[in-house]
Amino acid sequence: MKILLANPRGFCAGVDRAVKIVEMALDVFGPPVYVRREIVHNSHVVGALRDKGAVFVEELADVPEQAVAILSAHGVAPEVFEQAKAKSLKLIDATCPLVTKVHLEVHRFVKQGYYIVLIGHEGHDEVIGTMGESPENITLVENESQARTVGLPSHEKLMVLTQTTLGVDDTQGVIQVLRERFPYLELPPTDDVCYATQNRQDAVKAMTDRGMDLLLVTGSQNSSNAARLVEVGEARGVKGHLIDGPEEIQAEWLEGATCVGVTAGASTPETVVRAVIECLERHGAGAVELVTTAEEDTVFQMPVVLRRESEAKASKA
Repeated sequence: MKILLANPRGFCAGVDRAVKIVEMALDVFGPPVYVRREIVHNSHVVGALRDKGAVFVEELADVPEQAVAILSAHGVAPEVFEQAKAKSLKLIDATCPLVTKVHLEVHRFVKQGYYIVLIGHEGHDEVIGTMGESPENITLVENESQARTVGLPSHEKLMVLTQTTLGVDDTQGVIQVLRERFPYLELPPTDDVCYATQNRQDAVKAMTDRGMDLLLVTGSQNSSNAARLVEVGEARGVKGHLIDGPEEIQAEWLEGATCVGVTAGASTPETVVRAVIECLERHGAGAVELVTTAEEDTVFQMPVVLRRESEAKASKA
């Protein structure tokens, strides 16, 4: 049994930045540091940060006055910033810069007189935050079926924005259906699809071309981009499973498999991927072949407020 290992896989620049923000805040301010919602959608990451002193809460109402609070990588609605201000919290925003870009686009296009169609998953933290920027000017569409029936206000200017964790394939069909109904529908001048989402999906496609007959995607069940990687493989005829770690691998999945593909969602630590490979090797897997479709070198800067606090602490040491 051969292993195909996707490259790129795992942590993207936005996730790496968000995790480092929590770690840096713990170092600068000391525990506890409060984090609204899961900083990223991965149980291993959340568990490790909790062990270091991070306290995860659903809402800022659960954070003590004047405490250090961090917003997750998925972005929030403006009202959350107002809540932080009302409680005099020392707020650090870990929103992925690519998500922030979409929020800014909402403001720009609404100001220009557009009504926005947002393609995404209802209830996802990123979608909740984006729609919160201008709820009266946004309609959410999840799939092609909804695109065929959704009612939009009579409007001469319509703009499509997308949840960043959806790939090109995820949005193409929806956009095509919408344009058949609304020919004047526009797309933003720049692509909102996250580079990391697309790269990881492209790597899975490349593995299906190498004879992969089983796909294992490491990621938590609430990770939208990880779940989508399974769907990308299955759309090409490869059975796939979303697993949080090696302990979830079932021996019967491997029966008859000759080529197993391994990849990871954008919020999965590399340590978990390595543990999955070691598990497969214990089940008789041999050579590991790297399937590289892109090289990533994107790095996002840390928030200014956190850099300043860190430098101030260092100068006193």
